Amino acid sequence: MLLQSEVISRLDVAQGQHNLRTKVLISALSARQGGGQTYLTGLLDELTEEMPIEVFVLAPDSLALPSGRSNVHRIRARWPVEHPVTRALWQKVHLPRLARRLQVDVLFCPGGLIGARVPRNCRIVATFQNMMPFDLAQRKRYPLGYTRARNWLLKGLMLRGMAKADKVICISEFGRQVIENHAPELMGKTAVIRHGVGVAFRKERLPRPEWLPKGRYILYVSILDVYKAQLEVLRAFALVKQRRATTEKLVFAGPQTPYYTKKVRKEIERLGLEENVVLAGAVPYSQLPPLYQNALINLFASECENCPNILLEALASGRPLFASNRAPMPELGGDGAVYFNPADPAELAEKLVGVIDNPARLEELAEKARTRSELYDWEESARITWTTIGELASAPAAAQN
Repeated sequence: MLLQSEVISRLDVAQGQHNLRTKVLISALSARQGGGQTYLTGLLDELTEEMPIEVFVLAPDSLALPSGRSNVHRIRARWPVEHPVTRALWQKVHLPRLARRLQVDVLFCPGGLIGARVPRNCRIVATFQNMMPFDLAQRKRYPLGYTRARNWLLKGLMLRGMAKADKVICISEFGRQVIENHAPELMGKTAVIRHGVGVAFRKERLPRPEWLPKGRYILYVSILDVYKAQLEVLRAFALVKQRRATTEKLVFAGPQTPYYTKKVRKEIERLGLEENVVLAGAVPYSQLPPLYQNALINLFASECENCPNILLEALASGRPLFASNRAPMPELGGDGAVYFNPADPAELAEKLVGVIDNPARLEELAEKARTRSELYDWEESARITWTTIGELASAPAAAQN
């Protein structure tokens, strides 16, 4: 059948205890990396056995589940679901059967896509995370092809899916405004629950990673992609070098998309920055805290976000943060960051030059970032999320809309 034998056996044991819990099926087969997995990890790590919630997680094996929890179970599909088409087919055909077999109270879709009909008495909770399908200007920056078509398709699928939901979790106030503008019928069904920050990012400064170049460095953690503005950051860095004797290195850490990475490499060559820029590629998540903590300045220049984990983690690292002035960054960063127009390299260069050689200002910004980060805690975010799901499951059907 569709379930692991371990899960089936657990379903047939201690049924009385199970009946006292809200059963939640998490449909997250598309959470293969990055923010999607960070979100689920933050929620599941804080789901204690004392909570009246039992969770069945349908997700890739790359998502590590908390060990030793009697109320957290992994479920696997019997046939490959790596490709979006086969994944969509599997969800449409088998997800309803799975929900009935498990007798779940809530189907939780953290990616915002529902993709299946569920039993009549099963509530649906969706999280709105992916902002790209709703940003036409950024979508147009991709060349004609798969990615551009995919984002166009996702917008319609996400809107239809969230329209079916009993509750839509938005991860920023900006995100709520965007989704309610596109789907006014969602008003009254949304709740803003922002991401948290893992405790690893709040520790005392960890040893500097050995692979980093010697000396001070400016760090930008993010995927190399068209909406992340690495090209503009390179141009700003070149302007900084023209105005002062710059010994700092610029480090880009994150997965690399072929189309945009090719453009970034060409720009590095054009600007003569081969000895000054490091393209580190993807860095394991566990190695990010010391990377942030040892940076002179952390940068985040993205033009399209909802509630970026990177921004919150950079704040928690206790180093100065320069962030894009595009929403929702100012909403999240408050006075904990210096904001700049990501499309204007001259503005970023000017602001960097005004701070980079001022130790007192650097320390002031570091403290502001650290203080602002205290607003974001996974324990609190998870508590509110699981409470919201539990209350939804126990409310009368007529009260859901």
